[in-house]
Amino acid sequence: MKSAQDIFTEYLTRQRLKMTPQRRTILEVFLAEEGHISSEELYNLVRTEDSSIGQATVYRTLKLLADSGIAKSVDFNDGVIRYEHKYGHEHHDHLVCERCGKTIEAVDNEIEHLQEELARKYGFELTHHEMYLFGVCKECQGKSEK
Repeated sequence: MKSAQDIFTEYLTRQRLKMTPQRRTILEVFLAEEGHISSEELYNLVRTEDSSIGQATVYRTLKLLADSGIAKSVDFNDGVIRYEHKYGHEHHDHLVCERCGKTIEAVDNEIEHLQEELARKYGFELTHHEMYLFGVCKECQGKSEK
């Protein structure tokens, strides 16, 4: 399996773009983070590595990372687009707490199978899918009971 850096470099080459030191730094910082990160959060982390990298560069590079298949944008309905690792990571769905914003990544083979069956039933050939389940986490449920 190719490394994420190789995949990104090859994508940039196909787009007639170069792997600049700034893009490499942004890629490395992004890959070091697990979970879901906004462009603003990534920018703040990148600035600790190289203060000369601007916010627009981080934003544009995140778009390139998503276009290359390294990253994926996720929207938890709170007005902030976040990114997560896509390349080399298992498909998963998200449970999102509407009170505190806690997000749980969940994998359920039975749900995956049901989604495939549903698509077949209606004559669809699935190319991809995303599932977000919104509700209130256990911790926030406990807070409201007090």
